[in-house]
Parts: sequence; C-alpha cells; structure tokens
Amino acid sequence: MTLESYNGDVHTVPQSENSPIETEKEREIFVPPLNFAMVDNGIFRSGFPEPVSFSFLQSLRLRSIIYLCPEPYPEVNVEFAKSNGIQVFQFGIERCKEPFVNIPDQVIREALQVLLDTENHPVLIHCKSGKHRTGCLVGCVRKIQRWCLSSIFDEYQRFAASKARISDQRFMELFDISNLRHSPLSFSCSKRC
Repeated sequence: MTLESYNGDVHTVPQSENSPIETEKEREIFVPPLNFAMVDNGIFRSGFPEPVSFSFLQSLRLRSIIYLCPEPYPEVNVEFAKSNGIQVFQFGIERCKEPFVNIPDQVIREALQVLLDTENHPVLIHCKSGKHRTGCLVGCVRKIQRWCLSSIFDEYQRFAASKARISDQRFMELFDISNLRHSPLSFSCSKRC
C-alpha cells in the first residue's frame, strides 16, 4: 500500500491501483542450484544446475562454468551456456567413492588456472552434488587464500555433511600450492587461524 495526500488527510491506496501491471519477468522465481554458495567475489559453487535454475544463473551474468565431471554436458545445459555467452571448461574428475582413490592433482591444477584467471569471472564451479569434487577445488582455493586447515575442512564438511571423505580432506591438506603459478587475484576475504 502507498500513502497519498487528499485534502490534508492521509489514506492508503492499494498498490495495484497505483502501479503498472506486473510483467511475467517480474514474477519469475529464482531457484539456485543445489548446494549453491558464493566462494568469493565472482566465484560461485553448486551442484549440477537443472533448467529450473537457469533464470537464477542468468542473474549472476556468468562468463564461465567449470564442470568437474567426466560425463558429457547435457544438451540443455550446453544450449543455456551458448545462448548466454558462457564458456564451459570441463575437467573430467571421476567420482571417487573408494577410500584410496585420489582426486587427480594435475586436473585440479588445470582447473585452478582457469578459476584464478579473472577474465573467466564470474564463474560457477560445479560437479553433480557440489560436495566432493567441487569441495576439493574450493579447498585448494582456500589454501591459496591462506585459510587454516580447520577452516577449510569446516567449509568442506558443511557441504559434504555425512558424506565427507577423509581422502578428500587428505588431498586438500597435502595439495602443494608453492609451485602453482597464479595471477595476483585479490580475494575479498581470507580466514586466518
């Protein structure tokens, strides 16, 4: 309701009488993908985006998507990316349910090179559920940001919940960032212990 002045008296007028008719676009509901979160300025993470989330993703004005699964990107997602000028980078990391199967170090390094290039921002990182593969890549970003391991593991566990894997945490702990060539990306936040 809005207020209007009438002969010195103030009364309410229903908004519908006072404003133009809502358009379909204004009533559109934005549904983020499963496990969606902001990692840092221009960097987002999630589970696999379904078509119901495309309007939400459009609002982010993405330039790039980092897809961490080996399966081909579904045609509907390819079309969404093309029609919105989004470049898709695929780094096929197999799903690792076995305790001694590790995330491939070199693939994570290649994905980090794309992720750290601000020309690719805003960027969405995703795998199937946004837990393990995405969590490992984000954990490596946090190491570059100089987060302490307990904070990195806490963030990983928030997304992985009861499915958290010791092997993923061991990977993040042992991942060596000293020889990683990365651009001087200024991150908006850094956690220190």
